[in-house]
Amino acid sequence: MKTVLPDRQQSLLQWVSQATGINTFGVKVRLRGNDLHILCEGTECPQRWRTLSDLLQALQQTDVDLLTSKEEPSIYQVFVYGRRKGEQRPKWCHRVYLNQIDKHLEQVQQALLEDSEKSKQSAGALIVSNESLARQGNPEAIARYLSETLSMLGVSVQAKIKLYKPKNSQPEENRLWIFCLSSYSPDASLLAEPIAQKLRYLKLSGYQDAVIVSQVIGETAPDWLLRVDLTPPEVMLKEWARWGDVQAIARLLTEVLSLKVAVQADLKESTLHIFCTPAYDPLGIAAIPDKVMCLEAILPQLEAIAPQGILAATVYGQKAGDNQPTWIDWLALPATKHPAFAISPLDLANTGDQPAIVFLLERLLNPDLDWRLLTGGIRVLLLKKNDLLHIMCDAPVCPGREQVASKITQFIRQLKIPGIMGIRVYGRRAGNKEPFWHYGLDFEHRQRLVPEATPEFAATSKYFNDLVSSETNEPILRPDLTTQEVQTFVTEVARDWIATASATAKKFLLRSQLFTETHQSAEANPDAQGLKVALVWGTLGLLLTLQTDWVLGQIIARATPTNILPPSSSGQKASLTSGKNQSQKTTFFTSTSKTKSPPNQSSVFNASEFTQSDDTSIKNLAAAPLKEKATSTAILLAARSQMPSFNVRQLDEQLALYKQRLARTGSRPDVLIIGSSRALRGVDPAALSKALAAQGYPNIDVFNFGINGATAQVVDFLIRHVLEPSELPKIIIWADGARAFNGGREDITFKSIAASAGYKQALQKTPIAANSNDLPENAVNSPEEKTSEEKPEISTYEAVNQSLSQALASLSTSYQNRDQIKTLLQKQLFTLSPNQTVASEKQSTDGTSDESISRQAVDFDGFLPLSIRFNPARYYQKHSRVSGNYDNDYKSFQVEGQQDAACQELLQFAQSQKISLVFVNMPLTEDYLDPVRKQYEQQFQQYMLRLATNPKFIYRDLSQQWIKTNDYFSDPSHLNRFGAYEVSKKLANDPMIPWPVK
Repeated sequence: MKTVLPDRQQSLLQWVSQATGINTFGVKVRLRGNDLHILCEGTECPQRWRTLSDLLQALQQTDVDLLTSKEEPSIYQVFVYGRRKGEQRPKWCHRVYLNQIDKHLEQVQQALLEDSEKSKQSAGALIVSNESLARQGNPEAIARYLSETLSMLGVSVQAKIKLYKPKNSQPEENRLWIFCLSSYSPDASLLAEPIAQKLRYLKLSGYQDAVIVSQVIGETAPDWLLRVDLTPPEVMLKEWARWGDVQAIARLLTEVLSLKVAVQADLKESTLHIFCTPAYDPLGIAAIPDKVMCLEAILPQLEAIAPQGILAATVYGQKAGDNQPTWIDWLALPATKHPAFAISPLDLANTGDQPAIVFLLERLLNPDLDWRLLTGGIRVLLLKKNDLLHIMCDAPVCPGREQVASKITQFIRQLKIPGIMGIRVYGRRAGNKEPFWHYGLDFEHRQRLVPEATPEFAATSKYFNDLVSSETNEPILRPDLTTQEVQTFVTEVARDWIATASATAKKFLLRSQLFTETHQSAEANPDAQGLKVALVWGTLGLLLTLQTDWVLGQIIARATPTNILPPSSSGQKASLTSGKNQSQKTTFFTSTSKTKSPPNQSSVFNASEFTQSDDTSIKNLAAAPLKEKATSTAILLAARSQMPSFNVRQLDEQLALYKQRLARTGSRPDVLIIGSSRALRGVDPAALSKALAAQGYPNIDVFNFGINGATAQVVDFLIRHVLEPSELPKIIIWADGARAFNGGREDITFKSIAASAGYKQALQKTPIAANSNDLPENAVNSPEEKTSEEKPEISTYEAVNQSLSQALASLSTSYQNRDQIKTLLQKQLFTLSPNQTVASEKQSTDGTSDESISRQAVDFDGFLPLSIRFNPARYYQKHSRVSGNYDNDYKSFQVEGQQDAACQELLQFAQSQKISLVFVNMPLTEDYLDPVRKQYEQQFQQYMLRLATNPKFIYRDLSQQWIKTNDYFSDPSHLNRFGAYEVSKKLANDPMIPWPVK
């Protein structure tokens, strides 16, 4: 015997070589999931039974799991292959179940005996399949059974049984847990239905459900959870048959008749017609089913089921294809004696009966009965809350919004349930707590204070992880409160707050020992003299504060230069620019001070570090509220995306954000803003949506897909090749300018994209010429279903605190110049420490460090809001003034060429998809439009006017709109958030743009 027991440190390869006697160069080993694959090869193909005999004896004496690392999954089965060196395919293959090695050895020994004696005896060993062992409910056998399928995907399986206590005080039940471990994160839709089918196929008894846990090897938290309903198919059939489902009744009766008789059923009014025919009669000579046998089997079953709304049954016996039955019988059903059973499920649903509504909805969403029995189908949970009906749909794979929302809406609308004024539909994967999508529709106008929150669906012992709102710090919205209840609550809270504040203030004053209670005698207060001491020291402290403030103010006054900046080349005074730009006044001290001057206070210094006149007032510009940044989310989504990269990080991240937006809302946006960085910074989706609502276009969904450096080629590629037809918007706002159409310069962005793997994959996809009218038109989500991402308004406390701070600041001579004071102190410290670098000072004077960070911080609408305001005096101290002659963006300027071709392709595609295409020539500053650029702009204007002759192309020119309003720009050619706000308002008010109507 060649087997040598290896120690724990020996590898699988060495162990196989020692066990089989084959050199290690002739052995290859691979572990995939729970399967170990062993390839044995030599100059001559190794003998099958001799190799297996040696290997099985070694397996019998060795725990194979000891040969692998602790992180590797357990091995359930071994595949052994044999081939000659140089050949591509093995000559033989044998599968070995490690839990049946003895039987395999017996089989191999019999085969060896046959080879030696040339006998014709059959093998005496019988290998039991994993499926047969799994049907007995053994968790290890179930894991081996599932691993036969999942190991090919590199997924290992472990199974455990855990007890759990139902919430309704029922006794503990067994729950089957299936752990799927892999080196990657498989998508739930890839494993959900195969696992559900295989588990339900086993028809396990003693389990209500199973929980599938997918986890990446090495991580502590599971990647996703999935619940599989293990309710036996017979129970599911009886549940539907109880509600009078004709197909389920026919299936049950066929099984009762032992599959010898085929049963077909049809319901007319309240009578069920049952046709009994031979189960198999290809020649037409089979006997007609026996009447007595059929009635004895059918009648008890129908009486036990007591189908809802069915009063009687008529049973026919005939051959398949005969027009006239051979025999007929009539049966009375329990509904004739019990009036409660006589009401049809539809009539019960019209009265608001929830079990009847659940049955009708599940039957509507599961038209294929076989598929429901195979996978568990789509389950419906129902919850009525006030005048809303909340409907949760879950399945092993989350039901698509288009698949279920419209069906449910139409069905519930037809029911006309009393007291129901609207519905909310949710979809999720079975086992998840939160819905993947939601949809809402109000049948009538509803008065509500705040948007409705996703309700809590009561969990039962039968189902696992029904929707329960997770505990978070987010505010809970209460749509059930009336106006009177809210007013009463506010009054009570205010009364309690006043009492609490009074008590707290009283306690604080007493603890300070400066005050005492009125009824307390002087003798009872031994520290009464402390009041005088406190007043003295308090007065001294106040005097010291005032004196220090005055001294600092005098120091700053002496250190302040008095010369004035001469007019800039743009014809504007720097002081005026500074007066319009509150955020830039303290830019010089950004890195040294986190505190900003109050909004109503004017700094001594302007943005160019010169003193400004006293009559300069600060201009507060309107802008949409800043939203939560989505940079980290975009990076994570792009990293996890299955789509290859386009070699342009911003494109990858914007695409990931857009895909997440589609998955969250379940519908394409109404308006898509596209273009270069001028679009990215220049059109605010939130401001545009709000302005459109004021114009009578409510709930318009807008997304900004701007990409730095995007040309016409990039835009054309994105719309026609990257986005699917179902992801295209109703209207495209292309916000850009002449630079994007210059066919004479090198298109660096598009060249980078064209060299990427994502570009190749996008071109390989077969284009689908779908009409936009054929795409599912999702109803608009009601305002209550949209999550507000705006920052909360300033609280009353913060407003009072801010007012007090401003009042005290107005009395102080140094408060307004606190940033300058800090700078002077830092300079003194730098002189004391000569080795100290001045990088921070340079960074602060540059004024771009914070801005450079924010440049990459888009929000969840894809918009990049910049607050910096363009000040030519400051800007050209840090940046060179480049004329149009030396601007690479205008190099060899020509509108004809590849960019024009891409524009024409995009225009034709938009027409075919019935998408309105609007091009907006974005605003520019007077500083930017020198004579050379003006000449190119005129050529571009003529080109655009030629394109505008096409009725499907709309051109809007805003390039000269705010040519002298630098406060609307972050640099000479890019708008800031204030300019974006104005552009968005102007576009919303433009009567030439065909905004979508919902």
